[in-house]
Amino acid sequence: MKIVTSEEMRELDRLTIASGIAGEELMLVAGEGLADAIRGLADRNQLVDTPILFIAGKGNNGGDAFVAARCLHEDGWPAECWMVSHEGQLKGDALIHFKQMKKAGVPFEVLESSEDWQHAALCGTDAEIIVDGLLGTGTSGEPHGVISDAIQFIDAHADRALIVAIDEPSAMAVRADLTVTMGLPKTGSLQPENLDFVGNLEVVDIDIPPSLIDAAEGEPELEFIHSSELAPLFPRRSRTAHKGEFGHVLCIGGSKGFSGAITMASSAATRSGAGLVSAFVPEAIHSLVAPVIPEVMVHSSMPEGKWTSVLVGCGMGRSATTREQALQLLETSSAPVVIDADAITVLADHVEAIAAAKCSVILTPHPGEFATLFGLKADDVQEDRLGMVKLAANKLNAVVILKGAGTVVAAPGNSTAINMTGNPGMATGGSGDVLAGIIAGLAGQGIAPFQAACAGVWLHGRAGDLAAAEKSQVSLIAPDLIEKLPEAFRDVSCR
Repeated sequence: MKIVTSEEMRELDRLTIASGIAGEELMLVAGEGLADAIRGLADRNQLVDTPILFIAGKGNNGGDAFVAARCLHEDGWPAECWMVSHEGQLKGDALIHFKQMKKAGVPFEVLESSEDWQHAALCGTDAEIIVDGLLGTGTSGEPHGVISDAIQFIDAHADRALIVAIDEPSAMAVRADLTVTMGLPKTGSLQPENLDFVGNLEVVDIDIPPSLIDAAEGEPELEFIHSSELAPLFPRRSRTAHKGEFGHVLCIGGSKGFSGAITMASSAATRSGAGLVSAFVPEAIHSLVAPVIPEVMVHSSMPEGKWTSVLVGCGMGRSATTREQALQLLETSSAPVVIDADAITVLADHVEAIAAAKCSVILTPHPGEFATLFGLKADDVQEDRLGMVKLAANKLNAVVILKGAGTVVAAPGNSTAINMTGNPGMATGGSGDVLAGIIAGLAGQGIAPFQAACAGVWLHGRAGDLAAAEKSQVSLIAPDLIEKLPEAFRDVSCR
């Protein structure tokens, strides 16, 4: 999905209105999309009829809040709206939708002074979802006055309520769990320094004509990974299909004391739709791995087969044997090879072998592994994530996934994409093994490496979000991601 600047988005709005779609209608669609996103957030977090507090400014973000508050109120949700300005300061489409909200009977209050917000801070709120509709993407500079007071109020409640931001967090000072952006994702929301404020990013289609989107310049070097563009990768399966049509994945990994990594990776590959999965593990852990994943054929000597993808590295250890197996695969495999974890680290002195591989290669490093591979420091990698991953993809002639908040995927050339699913609860042992297994499973079904990587990181993050909503971020463990993969796939496929 194309990424645009705030200025480009405003121009798209203007051109859309000029094409015959009224601004009032655009705001209605945006607000209805916002209401849907809030319903989804509440449902995932098992919140039923939860109190929702909208905090609205006087601009278009406030107008979107008015629409969503009315929609939820009419559906029976206990929604209310606090405004930082009175009705006389509203104008245009925002005023139209405020009047409709008021007519619908949505409770609202005007808090237009610092004293009002100080009193609100003392009284607090029982809302379990708070919606930031204060400032839009067109504002700049430090917030002041009642806007600053309202932001402080929201931030003070961020540990006790889920925070939703409209379009982008106000002044990038509100810590949102979910940002619902209108039309297209904005460049500001995807900057590394803003990711902790944006949270998950959901895009609402506001019916901008496709021809206008196609004509927009957008971000020339980066795409946004969106579920709508992943759906074509998972077409309807034939009723007469058999397991041989969906690939045979080989997962190589594990070592004494590290049987869990290859177990989770292999299980994730099966959950990702692969027809067959085999695992090659050391004899010392065969009896630990095989009973846990009966759906996987587990071997303690290299099996024979016609693999459609190979995964190497999960829990293997940084040994000469790991290096030899990884190098052999790069030299001999005709199937795509996913290189993860220890197999990345041991190739630090053999990067030329990656570039010379006859097969497609996908690497899945976290910043530390990336730094080791290229003799850098992790902090240097983090300072320029996009530049680093693009450089690596071109140097290695491989698809490279730089994991972390705002995971970036790059292919040789100019194909790069950023993912915004996932949450801090996924910072737990085994999460990366699950991702590697998902990608191997997708690549093994014939999905092109770059598309498999993009789909893999989105599904992995989405599964993590679903798991965290049910079990909490604090309690999240890697097997929870595998458990939630079926639900994540439902977001890109109806079957």
